[in-house]
Amino acid sequence: MPDLKLSKLPDRTPVKITITVTPELNKALQAYAELYREAYGKAEPVAELIPYMLESFLAADRGFAKARRERSSPKRG
Repeated sequence: MPDLKLSKLPDRTPVKITITVTPELNKALQAYAELYREAYGKAEPVAELIPYMLESFLAADRGFAKARRERSSPKRG
């Protein structure tokens, strides 16, 4: 097998998740989508924005990142 710099790509099969939100959250998401359209000149459906919003939230959560690193690192002892 050749020694490549690029490792095997991870599984990129989309996973569909269905959620129910409150009317208030739905209004906020719709308002966000409208502001997104105003900012970037392109309308995107809320369903298309949510995955990126969640990725951004998780990436910014330092406590989550730390806990995830700690759980994935091998235990010493």
